[in-house]
Amino acid sequence: MSRLDTALDAPPGKAAPPGPPPAGPPRHTLRPYTLLWRREMTRLRHNPVRLAMGLVTPLLFLVVLGTGLDAASSSLGKAQLNDYRAYLFPGTLVMSVQAPAIAVGISLVWDRRLGMLRQMLVSPFPRSSIVLGLALGGATTGAVYGLMLLSVGGIASIRYTPMLLVVLVEVLLISLMFTALGLLAAVTIRQVDTFQIVVNLSMMPLMFFSGAMFPPNGLPGWLDTVVKLNPLTYGVDAVRRTLPGPDVLTSEQTRLLLGEWHPPVVAELGLLAAITAAALGLATYRFSRTQ
Repeated sequence: MSRLDTALDAPPGKAAPPGPPPAGPPRHTLRPYTLLWRREMTRLRHNPVRLAMGLVTPLLFLVVLGTGLDAASSSLGKAQLNDYRAYLFPGTLVMSVQAPAIAVGISLVWDRRLGMLRQMLVSPFPRSSIVLGLALGGATTGAVYGLMLLSVGGIASIRYTPMLLVVLVEVLLISLMFTALGLLAAVTIRQVDTFQIVVNLSMMPLMFFSGAMFPPNGLPGWLDTVVKLNPLTYGVDAVRRTLPGPDVLTSEQTRLLLGEWHPPVVAELGLLAAITAAALGLATYRFSRTQ
């Protein structure tokens, strides 16, 4: 029976039964997809730093790591680098304390957003003690990560001697520096997304330009300058020269060289301590002005 026949047979005063729905998905089922897609595209358009960040890692691997290993191939050979894992271990150790230390800064940004920071500010404790307490907590957390990695250092030919306690103190100082820098960024940047982008965009180049993956000597002019200006270079070099292990860790070819001078470990740690004190001072000052 056709639709026309059905309409004619229908009782007077009653509408004919509706026909089958039109083919194809209803428009309202596609609306969530288009709205969410447009939201992400809008966020991407208004956040060009996010686009730049997507290029950082590939460029670091291609330009920095490739150039550094190519320029350092001769020094690696002179140092008789038979176990590359031993050379990489100090940089890996420093890298392991980054995330837990920076997490303190991220938590402070979230505390501001969720209103928890207001409760800290109305507490009877001095605001400087709040910053120092957060810094010590983050530094200790990072040192715990470093201790766990030191416990398996044997896979990189690291010897288990009392000198590892000195290395742990150095790792604690480096972790405190990361935490202080993270807190300084947290009291300056109020948006969570912006904070995470800035941190990721700065921490990764610090590691690549620190001599953690290739010796900091014999590099091209521009790369040599950036490596020598990177404060983390001195932290990695201090840890490498303190670790008990293969001769490659203390070789003349792999030690940091400034002109004709090898900076002593004490001077390198002093530089890190000065940067940490300056970052904590600035973070405390800005935090004390927070309303």
